[in-house]
Amino acid sequence: MNIRATHHALLARLLPDDRPEELTVRQGQFHQVVMGSEHVVCLPRTPAAAARLPRRAAVLRTIAGLGLGFRTPEPLARGGAPGSEEAPFMVLDRIPGESLEPASLHDARVADAVAAQYADLLAALDRAGADASVRAALPHAPEDRWRRFADDVRAKLFVLMSGAGRLRAERELAALDGLPHLTGAVVHGDLGAENVLWVWERGLPRLAGVLDWDDVELGDPAEDHAAVDASYGRAFLRRVLAPERRAEPGPAARAAAIRGTFALQQALQALSDADEEELADGLAGYC
Repeated sequence: MNIRATHHALLARLLPDDRPEELTVRQGQFHQVVMGSEHVVCLPRTPAAAARLPRRAAVLRTIAGLGLGFRTPEPLARGGAPGSEEAPFMVLDRIPGESLEPASLHDARVADAVAAQYADLLAALDRAGADASVRAALPHAPEDRWRRFADDVRAKLFVLMSGAGRLRAERELAALDGLPHLTGAVVHGDLGAENVLWVWERGLPRLAGVLDWDDVELGDPAEDHAAVDASYGRAFLRRVLAPERRAEPGPAARAAAIRGTFALQQALQALSDADEEELADGLAGYC
């Protein structure tokens, strides 16, 4: 689908300083993201994602007020209410910067600088989790989250898997047994490389902003550690956690167990949203 063509009039109205045919389009799990020079338009991929736009806007306003030390997207406009002929959308301000390629961390100076800033980012999220107003505004991870997740995978996804795929999934689900119920930190929920933006200054990257707070909640910071691991590897994660000596076996093991379920999490959410493309991608290693 050519988003620039199908939504030409809407994009021309929302991004008047840009030429729709020249806009960059990025596909996320839940939204098509159209990048303008100053603003970004999020177009939900499914009706379920569209229904979550009001909550997403409220969460982004909460996150923007935390003073985390880096920019987060702020909602500027929203449209396409149920019953409207207009496509649902949300306009955000655009944060300058680009995601960091893993190969750039082969330079030790770059790796040290990035690891220190990731550590500061995670520490800021930890501190925010103690704020009473934040705890009232954000959802808390449910105590039986991983048990319900495992039950849903078996009930809804196993029928779509091969026998070998089900055995693989059972191993990954078994690793979740015994994970503690933690809700002390703000957890981004998808802190992979594509959602963390950097600008280069004097040969080193500086953290500019963090995108995509759709899954934010009060939970276990090991979920964010797992996303860093998935993007940049276990050795880099140890470097990130070392300043606060959080690289002991407990958190590292939790992060590894959670990382092992990323594809299953994607597939289960895609099934709920009736997103066949994301479902097929999530189940690719289980068929």
